[in-house]
Amino acid sequence: MRGAAAKPSRPIRPLTAGTEAGVFLVPRRGLRYAGGVKGESADGRHLPYVLVKPDGYAEGDGWPLVVLLHGFGASMYDLAGLAPAIDDSGYVYAFPNAPFTVDLGGGGAGYSWYLGRPGVQPPPGEAPDVEALLDGFLDEVTEKTGASPGAIVLGGFSQGAGLSLRYGLPRREMFAGLAVLSGFFRDADALRPRLPVERDTPVFLAHGRHDMVVALEMAHQTRAFLEEAGYAPEYHEYDMAHQITPEVIDDLTPWLRRVLPPRR
Repeated sequence: MRGAAAKPSRPIRPLTAGTEAGVFLVPRRGLRYAGGVKGESADGRHLPYVLVKPDGYAEGDGWPLVVLLHGFGASMYDLAGLAPAIDDSGYVYAFPNAPFTVDLGGGGAGYSWYLGRPGVQPPPGEAPDVEALLDGFLDEVTEKTGASPGAIVLGGFSQGAGLSLRYGLPRREMFAGLAVLSGFFRDADALRPRLPVERDTPVFLAHGRHDMVVALEMAHQTRAFLEEAGYAPEYHEYDMAHQITPEVIDDLTPWLRRVLPPRR
């Protein structure tokens, strides 16, 4: 299909310096989980993705949905291990793969949500519109899971966190909340006129004081932009680098359960 992203092969090469990979709470274990969740990968009509499902899941059953976007140079598998760490029984999780391939050297490949970054390989012909791809991906996943508009939380790490803001803030009716983990967005001025009149979407911001990839000042600027625009983000700083630690999950989980109650 024109504009659809290629499915990444497995195993994914371990990410190297220069990517936006974090050090995650749960070691990467593919689609095998200890406990009450199961994962599957899908080619997708628009983007490949991983779907992580709790015990008792039935297709189209209307579970609350958490969508997480990976960082630069990573893949759809990179954040999937967070699902059982956040809540292994109350949500369905979807992890889409970015459309643009990144040459990591040494035969390794990752993926990017944007062109124009080091190592990103432009696609042949016209580049697909990322927001249109996410529209199609969400249509597909909500149809499959039965999740309804307003019963979805969108989040991401690093580059994926910035895209969560850019894509999620104008779509107030779609998302119950946005989770921004070690990220910021570069196009605040372009986003401002697209913001809805009612600016009450809950936003969770988490950032490391020792982040050498996305400086802490960028998180402060993101927080200031949101507050000046009328949002009330929940902001957290941690003694960590460019990563996701257990302390982040300890704060993210209760926030998620408040803005999008789990199914029990």
